[in-house]
Amino acid sequence: MTPFDGKVMFLDRDDINTDEIIPAKYLTENTKEALRPYLLEDLHLEGFNASRDLPGKQVIVTRSNFGCGSSREHAPWALEVNGIRTVIGVSFARIFRQNMFNCGLLALELPPAVIDSLFSRFAGKPTEAHMDLDQGSGRLFSGDDAETFSIALSAFDRALVAAGGWVAYADARY
Repeated sequence: MTPFDGKVMFLDRDDINTDEIIPAKYLTENTKEALRPYLLEDLHLEGFNASRDLPGKQVIVTRSNFGCGSSREHAPWALEVNGIRTVIGVSFARIFRQNMFNCGLLALELPPAVIDSLFSRFAGKPTEAHMDLDQGSGRLFSGDDAETFSIALSAFDRALVAAGGWVAYADARY
């Protein structure tokens, strides 16, 4: 199984929509690779600069309703091609969340109090994440400071992630 660990980027806002994740004008691109330079290009968040803040990150921590708006698989594709395999938030738009799992990526929902704690303890600091899906736990850490949280995945979502997404899952079973 592909690791879901890495350096963390914090996006402190609710309702980050798919047009902000990957602008609609790039939906005519026919490869995932072509989406790479445009991830979060239209995200307007105070202090955020995609070209400065995105490189080297593999995990996003955000607030609620991430991936709302138009239902498009391009949004998870743009995350994936940029090396982001895990998004942690309070909630996700239903179709976006399923598209993440269909692509073999993690969309982890945590209670608001846990998300608040992660932001207050780690935002603005160099932070890394480690996900242990076998143990059902995740951990964010920066220096000596760390916070562990539970990961709850349905059996089907776990199977999709373990297979690397829906296509690989279906190929192995049908």
